[in-house]
Amino acid sequence: MTALILHGGAGARRERNYDAEVAHMRQVVEAMKARLDAGDSALDVATAAVVMLEDSGLYVAGKGASPNLAGAYELDASIMDGATRRAGAVAALQGFRNPVLAARAVMERTPHVMLAGEGAALFAHDQGLEPIADETAWFTHAGQGEDNHPPGTLSHGTVGCCVLDAQGRLAAATSTAGVFGKMPGRVGDTPLPAAGTWADGRVAASGTGQGEYFIRVAATAQVGWRVGAGQTLSEAAQAVIDDIGAMGGDGGLIALDAQGNIAAPFNSQGMKRAWLTPAGEVGVEVFGR
Repeated sequence: MTALILHGGAGARRERNYDAEVAHMRQVVEAMKARLDAGDSALDVATAAVVMLEDSGLYVAGKGASPNLAGAYELDASIMDGATRRAGAVAALQGFRNPVLAARAVMERTPHVMLAGEGAALFAHDQGLEPIADETAWFTHAGQGEDNHPPGTLSHGTVGCCVLDAQGRLAAATSTAGVFGKMPGRVGDTPLPAAGTWADGRVAASGTGQGEYFIRVAATAQVGWRVGAGQTLSEAAQAVIDDIGAMGGDGGLIALDAQGNIAAPFNSQGMKRAWLTPAGEVGVEVFGR
């Protein structure tokens, strides 16, 4: 049995057309289904899915970045392997195409969980990760007019993927390019395991929204803890979003459990998302609940 769910951010607004994103998310799910059918691991599939989302330029991650107040492009990502509870992350990474690959390298090739700023960039260079030659030409400033751009004071924009593989292993990965006009050095929930990304033996989860609130409630880990305490996946995920909403926060999350159940609650106008069920069915949605 295999399953996955991915998101392209909870900043969607009804006045915009998302045909390109819907088509692309379906393409990503179909590509990852082929990999799962071939026996690839949850960790490899989660990584590959997020790379595709980063490289598309359609979402506020990777190529879709907008600059901060200083004109710099600072990117964040994290990844977590549910089978081993290993995690890796980068924060405020500049100059490299795929922050999720840097996060995975941190997990697999260092004794650390997170590297930030200049240290993350030096590490990415040492690992031979692909640099960005011309930032002006590369970045697409995705999400213009969405909730990730002003006038919101706490904007958001993220991609993520949760995967269950044929061996019953769970993994999650999350990546963000940061939002337009953020303060230099701002770090949200995306690179923080337990806040923006979580995977254990029961649950994988990835968040998208106003990261400050997701940090304050340990959003994605809380889903796992609630399931461990006996709630269904849907109950647990909705309770976390309700908690964030009660504090005044906005966003959503995707979650997947070891039985292949999926959940995708959000309290924003919409959340771009797509999924693969254990029965092999593919779905894509932006606004419907």
